[in-house]
Order: sequence, then structure tokens, then C-alpha cells
Amino acid sequence: MRIIQGKNKGKHIQTPVSLPVRPTTDLGKESLFNILNNYFHFERITVLDLFSGTGNISFEFASRGAISVTAVDNYQGCSDFIKKTAEKLQYNNLSVIRGDAFAFVERTRQKFDIIFADPPYDLLGLEKIVEHVFTNQLLNPSGWLVLEHPREYDFYQHPNFFEHRKYGKLNFTFLVNFE
Repeated sequence: MRIIQGKNKGKHIQTPVSLPVRPTTDLGKESLFNILNNYFHFERITVLDLFSGTGNISFEFASRGAISVTAVDNYQGCSDFIKKTAEKLQYNNLSVIRGDAFAFVERTRQKFDIIFADPPYDLLGLEKIVEHVFTNQLLNPSGWLVLEHPREYDFYQHPNFFEHRKYGKLNFTFLVNFE
């Protein structure tokens, strides 16, 4: 795993092979951040990374200077790895919550500029994340929900749908709080 931009540009992070994750590829991450770079000043945003796994996306936002990044993952090994790596990289803007992403978006009332969700591809119920984010108004005005998902999911009819991008087997759907 490599950090693309920011204060730790080019830094390689070795992830434990024991983690049950499917990290976003460097190509996918680079494509995602090229899109986001056109719409956001990273040093002015707050980020929520759901199903954060190795922390790949969280580290990229933190490196680029996001005001705050909250990483949520249910697996203890992932949470511990993210905390340890954030300390090593001196990311004071990154906090880690070990917990269920679905429960987190149901109960939090904090608002974010970007919410990124990359659940395991075999996990059912991704649409519940979308529902909770918009029902509970977790996005600031013009905030984005970015979903990484398998091709079986289709959000084109959602009222907040903005764009869909496909990179090989990787799919990103962008939903926007149009307030």
C-alpha cells in the first residue's frame, strides 16, 4: 500500500497478511482522488471512512491534510493496525473507532464532507448505509457519499446520484447532498 500525495507522498506501508481485507488498488485510489481533487480542498474537509480495513483511504485523506478523518472498522486487527500506523505517521487528524459501520451511521449525528464506504463485496445491505447517511443527514451541504462496490449494485435511480465510475472490477458510485 502506497500513499499517493500529501505529507507522506510515496510512503509504502506494509500491511499484515492476516487482515481479512480487500484494499482499494493503487489505480482505483489514484482515480478516486483525482476526481475528489476537482471538487474538494482536502485541508478544509472532514471525512468518515466506513469499513476502513487497512486504513488505505483514511491514510490518504490524513496525508493530504483533512481536518479530521474518522475510520470505522469492526475487526480488532484492522482497528489496531490503523491506530498504530496513524501514530507512526503522526496523523493527529485521524481517529479510529472499532465498531459496526451500520450501527455507527445509525447513531452518529456528526456531519462530514466526504463519507467513503468500502464494505466487503459479499456483505449484504449496502443500500442501508446510503439510507442512513441521507435520512440522518450526515453529509454537510454539497457533501459526498462515495461507495466502492461490486457491479451488482446500482444506485442510478437514487435522488442523490451524481456519477458512477468503473475501473475493471472496481466500481465507485458518488452520491451528493444537493442542499
